[in-house]
Amino acid sequence: MEQDFYTYIALLLLIVIAVLVIKKVASCLIKSIVTIVLIAVGVAIYYYYIR
Repeated sequence: MEQDFYTYIALLLLIVIAVLVIKKVASCLIKSIVTIVLIAVGVAIYYYYIR
């Protein structure tokens, strides 16, 4: 019975750590996508209006 309790605690801990890691990676990924989109918009504005 005690072994099941420790396994349950370990699984909960792993789930919490996985959620935190996914949030960090997703946040970084979203920032990267926004940066790429802004660079693309800047290049498009340069080619269509300034050039």
